[in-house]
Amino acid sequence: MANRSTSSATAPVSAGPVALLLLAAGASTRMGRPKQLLPYNGRTLLRHAAETAVASGCTPIVLVTGALHEELMAEVTGLPIQAVRNMAWATGMASSIRTGLAAVAATGPAAVLIMLCDQPLVTSELLRQLVAQQQQTQAPVVASLYGDTLGVPAVFGQTMLADLLQLQGQQGARHLIASFGPGVGRIPLLAGLLDVDTPEQYATLLNNASYLSDESY
Repeated sequence: MANRSTSSATAPVSAGPVALLLLAAGASTRMGRPKQLLPYNGRTLLRHAAETAVASGCTPIVLVTGALHEELMAEVTGLPIQAVRNMAWATGMASSIRTGLAAVAATGPAAVLIMLCDQPLVTSELLRQLVAQQQQTQAPVVASLYGDTLGVPAVFGQTMLADLLQLQGQQGARHLIASFGPGVGRIPLLAGLLDVDTPEQYATLLNNASYLSDESY
């Protein structure tokens, strides 16, 4: 899947819905406790991510749970979010992506945005920009750029959904993004992207909360 190229920038803009998959299936082994439920700015990381997802305007929004389910469902109460449980979550992120795609398949999305629950610097504005660029250019993938790294959140055009379904084990969306090389559209995340995977990263987040809460990206 290497060295692919994007579609022409003059391709017609898709008017179809853009579905959003919010992945939150892991067991947080490196954190030592469920990172989805860690407090951040008066909410949990999951609630923060879910509200950001809703504000993006994407539809439908599917929360993919796994190691935890009922506890996570309580965090999205009142939000227009569908939840599905990935019973094979321990096999890796690829199974969560497949579970989420199965949940949105009937809506026939023009594209799918994939985001994680542990990236609290992601804003709804960033998500909207990713979607807008993909719709305008019809690029197969538009990803977030932080430093020299391309990753999620990212939008995958309809032609890429079959490729997402082929991911296996620990392969996540970043694996597919990397296969495109320079053919990937990109939106810079100026503040840098912090994944909250360890107690040290969570402490960094909390210590810089006032600086990072300005919605800069």
